[in-house]
Formats: sequence, C-alpha cells, structure tokens
Amino acid sequence: MKKDLLEFCWAYVNQRSERLKKQSAELQESLGSETKSSAGDKHETARAMVQLEQEKLGQQLQEIDATRSILHKINIERTSHKIRLGSLVRTSMANYFLAISAGTFNQNNGMVYCISANAPIAKLLLGKEKGENFIFNGKEQEILEVD
Repeated sequence: MKKDLLEFCWAYVNQRSERLKKQSAELQESLGSETKSSAGDKHETARAMVQLEQEKLGQQLQEIDATRSILHKINIERTSHKIRLGSLVRTSMANYFLAISAGTFNQNNGMVYCISANAPIAKLLLGKEKGENFIFNGKEQEILEVD
C-alpha cells in the first residue's frame, strides 16, 4: 500500500512538472512571436507580462524540485512506531500518508489523503503513536494504526 502511495505522489509531481514545462515552452514561443510583431508600448507591456509569467513558472519548477527532494527522503521500508515522513496513518476519521500534498489516493480499501509534513494535521500527527488522541478542527481523533 505504501509503495502505491509513493508511486501516486511521484506521478502527481511528474505530471505537474510536465504541465509546467509545457507552459514554459508555450510562453517562450509566445515571447518569440511577440518580438517579431508590433513595436511600441503595447509590445513592451506584452513582453513584460510574458516575462512575469515565466518567472512564476520558474518558481513553481523550483518548488517541484524541492518536492522531489522530499520524496527522495522517504524510505517506505523503514518502520517506526512514531509517525514521521513516509508514515501511513489510520485515524478514527481518515487515513493519511505523510509525504507531499498530492490529493486523495483512492483504492478498493478506501481513501488516503497524501499530505505534506507542513499540513496542519500532519503537524499534529508527527511524533505521535498508535493509541494516542489529538484534536483537529474541534474534533477528537484517535490514531488507530501507524505503518
């Protein structure tokens, strides 16, 4: 199960990276065609807007690299009773995989939320063990299982 979750997270990151690279290529193309077209204020404004978009994409690509480095740190073979990066946690309310924020993983045996260690609920879970309770959004939950 943890192997599937980790693969799901990697697929999420790779798809996001491909999308960003495609957008970057499209912007580069648009910048090239903008250079060939009209001159003047309108031209300069369009170039500036394209460059701003490129900067945003650059930042997002850097975030993707940081996310990849987090995924590289996850060792799903190592077991621990305490919740840490790479833990699969079943609580009385939901199931969580502490890795990166990648949305919901659905499989026959239910849903697992892939969350980053910086997520508010992850901060409550980190370091806790099976049997411990915590309060999230005003609701008390029990940690039923840690893998």
